[in-house]
Amino acid sequence: MQDIRMQNTPSQVTLTAEEVGRRLRPRPVDAHKGTMGHALLVSGSRGMAGAAILSCQGCLRSGVGKVTLHTPLANNVILQCSVPEAILHLDENEKVVSNNIPTGVFQAIGIGPGLGTADLTAEAVHRYMQNAGVPMVIDADALNIIAQHPGWENDIPAHAILTPHAGEFQRLTHKCDNAKERLETALKYASEHDVYIVMKGHPSIVCTPRQETFLCPYGNSGMATPGSGDVLTGIITGLLAQGYPALDATLLGVWLHALAGDYAAEELGEECMLASDIISHLPQAFKALKTKN
Repeated sequence: MQDIRMQNTPSQVTLTAEEVGRRLRPRPVDAHKGTMGHALLVSGSRGMAGAAILSCQGCLRSGVGKVTLHTPLANNVILQCSVPEAILHLDENEKVVSNNIPTGVFQAIGIGPGLGTADLTAEAVHRYMQNAGVPMVIDADALNIIAQHPGWENDIPAHAILTPHAGEFQRLTHKCDNAKERLETALKYASEHDVYIVMKGHPSIVCTPRQETFLCPYGNSGMATPGSGDVLTGIITGLLAQGYPALDATLLGVWLHALAGDYAAEELGEECMLASDIISHLPQAFKALKTKN
């Protein structure tokens, strides 16, 4: 585990099950899909349907009521078969996301996994940021798009949740020589843009606009596998759609994702883990957290 302690950080907390568990809401006994939130995921491109599948399955496992997935036309068959629980909204473009759909019926938006960075997609991502009107999770290629267009970072919605891995964060900001510099940069970026940043890694670190840092002690090297971050995007988006505040959704999402990864590693070994194994172990993570609630 990297030494990421910072002497000048006002608040740095290593998360505990009790701290996170108290943020988990009891599920209403009379809940139905119309009362548990409707999430929109903008994900996938031709050849990257897997990212859309994983983010969507992660979102569905979060307890959200409904998920709509906006993706290119080429992904129709595989997504209809792989995620039958989702509502599929197909872009008019065969290969990439090129247009936007109205966001008024959704409670949260997750955008970025597998999108690519085509010009049409970049414009669509920019419009989503400008007109979202609901909480947003920004990940993967959506972050790369922002990095490629100076000034667009000023259109990131307030309280959005950014979930970069080290490479995406470097493209978004600048090269950092060590973990402490990376954390300092993340805190400055979170404060300046009024956003939450999940620095994915071991440990994963959440930076808030108030200069707080939260360290998640769980997670393992088996989670360094394609699609793991897509799953996290889906989980956090689903929690936001259920009405969790941004900080609660972020901390819960990071914790559940990491703990599910540890359960998967215990059963399968770190070398053999797939991102889908994190999804399949989310029920165990939820059950374990509920005992601390």
